[in-house]
Formats: sequence, C-alpha cells, structure tokens
Amino acid sequence: MSYETIAVTKEEKTITIALDRPEVHNAMNEKMMKELTSCFKKINSDEQIRVVVLTGNGKSFCAGADLNWMKSMADYTMEENISDSRLLLDLYETIDNCSKPVIGRINGHAFGGGLGLLAVCDINVATPNLKFAFSEVKLGIIPAVISPYVIRRIGIANTRRLFITGERFDSQYAEHMGLIDHVVPQDLLDETIKKYVNLTLTSGPNAVKEVKNLVRMYQELKTGEYKEYTVKKIAELRVSKEGQEGIRAFLEKKKPSWRE
Repeated sequence: MSYETIAVTKEEKTITIALDRPEVHNAMNEKMMKELTSCFKKINSDEQIRVVVLTGNGKSFCAGADLNWMKSMADYTMEENISDSRLLLDLYETIDNCSKPVIGRINGHAFGGGLGLLAVCDINVATPNLKFAFSEVKLGIIPAVISPYVIRRIGIANTRRLFITGERFDSQYAEHMGLIDHVVPQDLLDETIKKYVNLTLTSGPNAVKEVKNLVRMYQELKTGEYKEYTVKKIAELRVSKEGQEGIRAFLEKKKPSWRE
C-alpha cells in the first residue's frame, strides 16, 4: 500500500498508520481523508492484521482541517458542502466500524477534526501537556460530523461546554473526561502502546469484532438518523453568513465581528 499523505508500516500482526503531513501539523485535506478511508477499508478485510495503531508523524497528531482545503470550502455551494461532509463522515464511520482494535498513539496536539479521530479509536494513549480544542465555533461553524462519536466518548455535558466555548484543554483533562484513556511520559509511550497491542492480541479476533458490533448496535439504536442530520447541518453552517465570515476572518488572520 502506497500513499502520499499517510505512512503505513506493518510488523507481524500489527499495522501502524501515521498521518504524514508534518509540515502542516498533519492537517487533513481531501487527499488524506480519502487515503485514510481507503487504508482502513483494506485493513478491515485483511485477516492477517489483528491490531491497528493510529498516530502522527512530527510534532502534532492532527491540527484539524487544512487551511487550503478550508479556503476552497469558503465558496462551496450547499450541495458541494454536503458532498464534502460525506467524505468526512465516511472516514470516521470507516474507522469506527473497523473490526480490528484501533489504538491511538497520541504524540502531539490535536484540534477540531483531529479530535474526531481520537473519538473513533478504541484506546487512546497520550503524552502529558498536549493541547486540544474543538475550535470550530471560533469560525462560526460547529463540529457536527464528529459530534456523535465525541458525545459517546465524553458525554453530553462535556461536549456541550467544549463545543460552545472552543476552549483549550490538556492531556490530563482529556483523560479525566475519557477522551484519552492513559497519559504517560514520552519515554513510556511506545512501551504502553505495545502493552495494549499485546493485550488485544490475546483476545479472540472474532470476539473482538463482535464486542465492537455489540457496542455499535447500542449506539445505532439510540442515534437513529442523527448522522445524516449532522452532515446537512455542517454544510448549512458553512454556507451561512456567520460561517462564511468566520472562515474568511480566520484565513485572513482577522477577528470576526463577534470577537471585536
């Protein structure tokens, strides 16, 4: 498997996927979303692979959306925004539906959609004092597509507060909420990841798959058509007056009117 935006390595029954755009803090663009989705779909049908580790190359895990990609979205129609949002939903759904355990090796900061990747991992291990934020509201939009996965991870009250304020929080607080499972010193990160890889390898592959299906069914019965609502809602807000102003202000390094 050869990709431009992600680096994939395999060691026996474990495959590691690293977001590989360190020059832009592993910000996601359309190419990365498609490559990640394609990679996870291939992994899902590969019986030789038992565990997936998701991480980022460089200093950051994932800075969220790529600036150039955001610039192109500023002029998208409602229909184009819905199509684009479906790519994002397909990415999170594919990782969430992966039959293999997905372990997040959180090596650096994560914002916006990057936190959506944390929310769809089964286990997250991070280093101390990283910075996180659901910063979409600062642009006049909302983290709609990732919301069902985030709510499942950290609960409604935490989600509501963090989505409204867009405030930054650190690894320790993320652990307190349940977004991160363990915070460990940098020199113990790989050792801890290896521990969880080994633990999952001692579990029956089909049993692991069925456990994930069991939890998923509980979620699906509660959410109904909520995911389709989120796709349309983020598209609606991207083309709204406030969303357009917030995105343009961010790209032009200005303050939107509500921050004057």
